[in-house]
Amino acid sequence: MTGSAQHIAGHSVYILDSDGSAIGSERDATDLISEAAGTDAQMIAIPTARLDPGFLDLSTRMAGLFVEKLQTYGWRLAFLGDISDHLNRSGALTDWVREVNKGRSPWFVADRSELSAKLEAEG
Repeated sequence: MTGSAQHIAGHSVYILDSDGSAIGSERDATDLISEAAGTDAQMIAIPTARLDPGFLDLSTRMAGLFVEKLQTYGWRLAFLGDISDHLNRSGALTDWVREVNKGRSPWFVADRSELSAKLEAEG
């Protein structure tokens, strides 16, 4: 996994590269934490194109375990990309995304500009 720390709306965000292997396991979360820990980032942003095909199927529990691992270690998380096809197929996913987007992490946002707007709104 590779990425880089970037400053967005006054926050340092470690953004994972769009290209690379699919991620979603707890081990992937641990690897990502190790990689981002060497930066000044407070948040990790993952392009949705990098997510394992089963990640947004809540019955796999991948999303919950992945998010929990990052939150346990104090990392905020954002997913960057369009997941509307997944939302159209799952009411449970739609409900979950709506609820988590109300909090501080994780967030599902369309792109970097939407992430910037959410971070700016926080102050």
